[in-house]
Amino acid sequence: MKYLATILVVICLVSCEKEEVKFHVLQGEAFGTIYTIQFFSSEEFEVQKGIDSVIYGVNRSVSTYMPNSDISKVNRGDSTLVIDSIFKDVFRISEAVHKKSNGYFDPTIGVLRNAYGFGDIKALNKIDEKVLDSLMQFVGFDKVSITKNGTIKKENPNIYFDFNAVAKGYGIDCLGRYLEANKVKNYLIELGGEIRAKGKNISKKKPWIAGIESIHSELEDRNYDAKIRLENKSMASSGNYRKFRTDSLTGKKYVHTINPLTGSAEQSDITSASVVAETCAIADAYATTIMALGFEKAKVLLKDKLEIEAYFTYSDSLHTEQVYMTDGFRRLLVE
Repeated sequence: MKYLATILVVICLVSCEKEEVKFHVLQGEAFGTIYTIQFFSSEEFEVQKGIDSVIYGVNRSVSTYMPNSDISKVNRGDSTLVIDSIFKDVFRISEAVHKKSNGYFDPTIGVLRNAYGFGDIKALNKIDEKVLDSLMQFVGFDKVSITKNGTIKKENPNIYFDFNAVAKGYGIDCLGRYLEANKVKNYLIELGGEIRAKGKNISKKKPWIAGIESIHSELEDRNYDAKIRLENKSMASSGNYRKFRTDSLTGKKYVHTINPLTGSAEQSDITSASVVAETCAIADAYATTIMALGFEKAKVLLKDKLEIEAYFTYSDSLHTEQVYMTDGFRRLLVE
């Protein structure tokens, strides 16, 4: 028994030593912005190599800024390309949100984003009603589909996909799944203001905390209107307070959130939106959707969509800044 006890102690010590949990922080560039990944792990694995591989895979599939990506080929009219699982996932997520939002989320607005100067093509010099009408014939997610062979079918070859309002969130989800595949149970991924959290912040023995940035926040001196607990959830934010373009000739202001039903790139009464959901792709898509919907339509949407919680700022009829949040979001607030 004495020898058995000694062996058990040795086994315990070796096991405990192997399971020492270490805190890691990684930073880098992805999807046109900066990422920070914090995680706790007792395993040794080639984390940076894996992260780079995930980022490359997402870009190669759905980045409009890579000329040889799958989406760029499809946008140029390639109808023979068999899309990969990433493209298919992003397409299906977009299709679901498109239907649930009654068309206010639509990745076929690529021709409009390019025309307004928010894409990868030079902006049009003039956008009047006639030009807008001609562009709108290339907009509509009901005009595209995935064939049985895995290719993309478009009613018009000029339809231009732009998955930017969902692909970044999807990429964050892919990074999270990579960490989980390597037995990481506690992590926080932040990329361009979008966040995916799993488990807890072990060093603080508390849930991960995320901030809601103020619309008056400066790039070099950020401040936050609220903080929330994120437990196995994701959050994405959208806002037009920085992302806009002013025409140098007319002085007209165009915001980056485009109404897919009208083609308008003008500010709605919502100035910023933050959404919490199970995945960052869903949160990303709905944050953009809420911006396009406007206050009254957004409230109606949120009553029916129980899988998300939201917080947004808006201007009332007197142009006074107001805040709206769902009850579920309110329960996440940190005092």
